[in-house]
Amino acid sequence: MGISVEKIDLHVLNMHTRFPFKYGIASLVALPHLFVRVTVKIEGKSEVGLAADGLPPKWFTKNPEAHFTEDLDEMLAVIWHACRHIEGMGEASTVFDLWDRLYKGQAEWAKTTAYPPLLWAFGVSLIERAVIDAFCRAKGITFAEAVQNNSLGIWLGDIHPELKNTSPSDFLANESLDGVLVRHTVGLADPLTDEEIESADRIDDGLPHSLAANIQMYGLTHLKIKLCGDAAVDLSRLKQIAGLMAGQAECAFTLDGNEQYTEMAPFRTLWEAIYGDAELASFMNGLIFVEQPLHRDVALSAEVKDELKSWTDRPPMIIDESDGSLNSSFQALDCGYVGTSHKNCKGVFKGIANACLMASRKKKDPEGTYILSSEDLANVGPVALLQDLAVLASLGVAHSERNGHHYFAGLSMYPDAIQQDVLTHHGELYRKSANGFPVLNVRDGLLDISSVTRAPFGYGFELDTTQFTALEDWTADSLEL
Repeated sequence: MGISVEKIDLHVLNMHTRFPFKYGIASLVALPHLFVRVTVKIEGKSEVGLAADGLPPKWFTKNPEAHFTEDLDEMLAVIWHACRHIEGMGEASTVFDLWDRLYKGQAEWAKTTAYPPLLWAFGVSLIERAVIDAFCRAKGITFAEAVQNNSLGIWLGDIHPELKNTSPSDFLANESLDGVLVRHTVGLADPLTDEEIESADRIDDGLPHSLAANIQMYGLTHLKIKLCGDAAVDLSRLKQIAGLMAGQAECAFTLDGNEQYTEMAPFRTLWEAIYGDAELASFMNGLIFVEQPLHRDVALSAEVKDELKSWTDRPPMIIDESDGSLNSSFQALDCGYVGTSHKNCKGVFKGIANACLMASRKKKDPEGTYILSSEDLANVGPVALLQDLAVLASLGVAHSERNGHHYFAGLSMYPDAIQQDVLTHHGELYRKSANGFPVLNVRDGLLDISSVTRAPFGYGFELDTTQFTALEDWTADSLEL
C-alpha cells in the first residue's frame, strides 16, 4: 500500500472559557482551537482527514516567565515544521511507517532547537490523527477495526522493545467500550458551591458552574482534584469535596499535583497530612492514583527513583507532563510509578503502545498495579474530543478526565449547521442544552460513546474546516486577552 500526504490546511476558531480554568501556574480564559485538514493519497486515491486541538498555555512547556503569546509561537512552530516535513517526505508503505518517518524527522530537527519532546511531538500527533482519520475513511473501517486488524501497520517493538513480535490485538480487547465515565475536573479556582460565587461572576448559560451543581446535574461519580501544594488549603478543600460527594452511591477520584514539587520530601509531607487526617479516612478509600506531583525536570531522575523505591507505602503515582518521549512510560515504571496518562496530543500510536505495555506487564505480574489513565486539556468536539474518546474506547480506558464541557459552553462557539450535524450524528453523546446549543450528555456520570465508535475515527460526518480563519491570517490579538 502506498500512502503520502499531498496537502495540509490549517484553520483556527477562537474559544473563550465560561470562567477561568486554573491549573498549576496557568489560568486559561481563551485559546485558539486549531483544525488540521490533511489530503492523503492512499493507493492512488485522495481522501481528507481531520484533527484538532486547543493550544493551551503552560502545558507543553512550563516556563512561568513566558507570555502566552510565546507559548503559542512555540506550539505553532512545531506544527508548521511537521507539516512542511511530511509534505516533502514522499510515499510510505503504511500509516505507522509514515508516522515513524515523520516522528524521526521532527526529532532530528528538534535537536537544533530548545523544544522538548512533549512539545515537538505535539506537531507530529496532529498530523498522525488526521492521517489515521483519512485512512479509516478511505478503507470504510472504524478506528477500532484498524487497530485490531493492524491495518495501520503498527510495530509495537519499535516503541517498546519488550513488545517485539506482538500486535495490539494480543493485548487489547476485541470489543470497544460503548461508555466512558467522566472524571470531572475540580480546578484550583473552581467554586465548590453556588454560594461561593460572587454575583458578578455568575453565569447565565443554563450549565452548572459549581462542583455541587455539576454533581446534581450530571450525577458525577468520579473526580480529578487539583492540589495547590499548601497542606492546610488542600486539606480544607478535600474535606469540602468529600462532604459534597457523600450523597453519591460511588466516589472515586484522582489527585493532580500539577508538578508543584521539585523534591519528594515536601510532597511526602503533604501526602502524610492528607492520608493521616481522620476526617478524610473514608473518602481516601476512593483514591485511584496521584498524578505528576513532581516537576518534569526531576520526576524521572535517579534520586526520585531511589526515593520512590524506598517509600514502600507510597500512593500509586503516574506521570503526565513527564511523558515526553516514546520510552517515558517504560522509564516511569522503572522508577516506581505505576503508569502514565494518555492524551491524543501526546500521540495515538504512543498511547496504543503504552496500553499494550501496561497489559503485558500485568500479564507477567498479576498482583502489580499498572495504569494507563486518560487526562484532558479542556478538549472539545466535534473532532478533538471525539477522536480522543475513540482511542480510549479501543484501549479500554473506562474513565476519563473530561472538562471541556465544563470550562466551555458546549459547542456554542460553532455555526448552527455544525451544531445540528453534531446532534444528528451523535445524539447519544450530545444533547441540546436549555439555551439551544449542544452539550455533552453526561448521565449518572457516564458518556454514551457508541456513535463515536461507529464512526471512522470519532466524528464521522463531513466537516468543512476551511470556513474558519486560515492560520496564516490569524493573530493572537484576536483572542482579546
